[in-house]
Amino acid sequence: MKIYTKTGDKGETGLFGGKRVSKSALRISAFGTVDELNAHLGLVSCAIVNPRVKETVAKLQNLLFSVGADLASPFEIDSKPSPIKRISDSSIEMVEKEIDFFDGQLAQLQNFILPGGTESASRLHVARAVCRRAEREVVLLSQQEEINQKIVIFLNRISDLLFVLSRFENKSADIPDTPWEKSQE
Repeated sequence: MKIYTKTGDKGETGLFGGKRVSKSALRISAFGTVDELNAHLGLVSCAIVNPRVKETVAKLQNLLFSVGADLASPFEIDSKPSPIKRISDSSIEMVEKEIDFFDGQLAQLQNFILPGGTESASRLHVARAVCRRAEREVVLLSQQEEINQKIVIFLNRISDLLFVLSRFENKSADIPDTPWEKSQE
């Protein structure tokens, strides 16, 4: 099978179930941004210091692939047998457990911190910002089309987890958080 199909040459793409939509559709933007987030996490993996963080990021990548499949699968196909496993409470709970594990080993924040520190922590902050954009796009999509509402919660938790992982990576490298200093202007 060739990698190119030529089916998208006129600016349309197919959703799971066969429906064709414009490549500029909000649904496509939403799962495209989830894909971008996943690519950032792949890049992050190359720089991660702590093996437990690397394992967690690998889990996230697999779950984000499922988010993309969920978003690419309109609800009308659910009446037919579907191999698509939608994001559920168990995925959200898994992310919350990871947040609790890593956050429990960090000093409590007293103020806002700036992105930075190690390369991996900085890349995790970039991934967090992309995750927030994906969340905004999914919220907008949910206001226009029926989608799995668990995805909004899931992306919200992932951005929190990425923040905690960035702090944990810095801690693993003995680099302190950089507090935000309010401008005196």
